Amino acid sequence: MTADSSLRPAAGPRHSVHLSSAEALQLLGSISLGRVVFTQHALPTVRPVNHLLDGGNIVIRTHEGSALTSRTRHSAGSGVVVAYEADAIDPVRHLGWSVVVTGYARLVTDPRELARYQALLHPWVDRTMDYAVRIHPDLVTGIRLTPANEPTSA
Repeated sequence: MTADSSLRPAAGPRHSVHLSSAEALQLLGSISLGRVVFTQHALPTVRPVNHLLDGGNIVIRTHEGSALTSRTRHSAGSGVVVAYEADAIDPVRHLGWSVVVTGYARLVTDPRELARYQALLHPWVDRTMDYAVRIHPDLVTGIRLTPANEPTSA
């Protein structure tokens, strides 16, 4: 069996350039799909979700039976520590960016806010999503992967 040469990465090393928090959030807001990471039964759990960025917060929609809905509902208002990761990395050239946000997730309980998010954020799965979770970023990190021969600006 031979490897498809079109799937081989471009030759040459890469630079990993750290992004400012502002640039990282701007990139995060430019796409709609990411991964939320939280604990379930004391173990890390990852779920792909779509999101929107609203006033610097990440908002995702959830459903009644989801572990994240349950965890945020029972967090007594303080929220649940989560991580949120999104990226745009070319699978062939291995160039692009990755952003990780760590913060507290809280269930959106205000009916007007919930209605607004339901109008703005359409789930990509065929399931009723009656809840929204807001993640307030406390720590924002990001990297850009560039060719080693490209000048770095950060």
